[in-house]
Amino acid sequence: MTSNEQLFERAQRSIPGGVNSPVRAFRSVGGTPRFIQRAAGPYFWDAEGARYIDYIGSWGPMILGHAHAAVVQAMQDALPRGISFGAPTEAEIQMAEALIERVPSMHQVRMVSSSTEAAMSAIRLARGAAGDGSRRKVIKFEGCYHGHADSLLVKAGSGLLTFGHPSSAGVPAEITQHTLVLDYNNPQQLQDAFKQYADDIACVIVEPIAGNMNLVRATAEFLRTMREQCSAHGALLIFDEVMSGFRVAAGGAQALYGIDPDITVLGKVIGGGMPLAAFGGKRNVMQRLAPLGNVYQAGTLSGNPVAVACGLATLKEVARPGFYDELGKRTRTLVDRLVATARRSAPGLAFSGDSVGGMFGIYFAAAVPDCYADIIACDIERFKRFFHAMLARGVYLAPSAYEAGFVSIAHDDAVIDATIAAAEEAFAEIR
Repeated sequence: MTSNEQLFERAQRSIPGGVNSPVRAFRSVGGTPRFIQRAAGPYFWDAEGARYIDYIGSWGPMILGHAHAAVVQAMQDALPRGISFGAPTEAEIQMAEALIERVPSMHQVRMVSSSTEAAMSAIRLARGAAGDGSRRKVIKFEGCYHGHADSLLVKAGSGLLTFGHPSSAGVPAEITQHTLVLDYNNPQQLQDAFKQYADDIACVIVEPIAGNMNLVRATAEFLRTMREQCSAHGALLIFDEVMSGFRVAAGGAQALYGIDPDITVLGKVIGGGMPLAAFGGKRNVMQRLAPLGNVYQAGTLSGNPVAVACGLATLKEVARPGFYDELGKRTRTLVDRLVATARRSAPGLAFSGDSVGGMFGIYFAAAVPDCYADIIACDIERFKRFFHAMLARGVYLAPSAYEAGFVSIAHDDAVIDATIAAAEEAFAEIR
């Protein structure tokens, strides 16, 4: 049997850092990454045959659990018909109609292959559609991650927080000079920014429920101020719901908050684990895209038939009555029991947790954070020890204190009981 260590050593000879996405490398927590061989339901197994309860779910999309029978069948049915055509299919229409039905703020949708591509394209569209098309500035928020497009790698979350970089090498200053970075959950800064730059702000992009600096909820006032300022000054509001879309509610975070964005970016769940993302918005905005308008965007594999089949099957399953109530209940039970276990097993330990729908956050802090500064103040060293204590007991949490966790509908009471049993020992160990 090949060990994880052997595979990692081999991988580093041919792949930078041994991984194809930085957070997989365990650099922020130390140790050797697990190389996964197979997965089913709430579990996956590594190269050494060890089984783990999976709380990352491919970073969100596995909302039904791994290898769900209906999703696998949909992909098997699609494969014999062809893998890629470079021409339109009826399934693409069905996917667009399904997204529009579930997210009323979107009147039209354009499919792409990755969430980075969707966010990048949404900003290009916003710049082309706002005002007379000459506006340059984009507002984003510290700790929010919108993919690795150059102009957005400024005080981003996720992997960049994990490695402590405020930006990325290889990004010229002239590319990021028009990106304004404000504090998350600070309405006054938004008002001040619009007062100073109103005529040059094309759009505001935000994670309405952040998942890339761990789970951080936006306040209602913050999002309401954002909508009001954009409407008053002719800028477009972009909701990046790559993580929160179909994760926190049937209509995403915008349905929970009652906010109507101009453009929405979706990914993760809509592909069911396959490379698929989308951006959509108001008809007058979306019709600025080529071939109708002068904002160019294209993709050879956009709307890939196998990925669309996977996504449609996933959306069908999550649409059943009571799905989100049950998912939210299971996630809240997990978090509440983790907090209670910490208090019982490690009295005096600063630990808190939060959840929305199928997303959750755990923090080695006395209170749930509401901004990037609060997240940075958490006890990261304590998290690292807890991560490894849980991993040793068969529970796979995100290998970074700056990532949200994800629960699937396959995480039943027995799985949560096993998680809590592991946590009781892990909290006592790190006390």
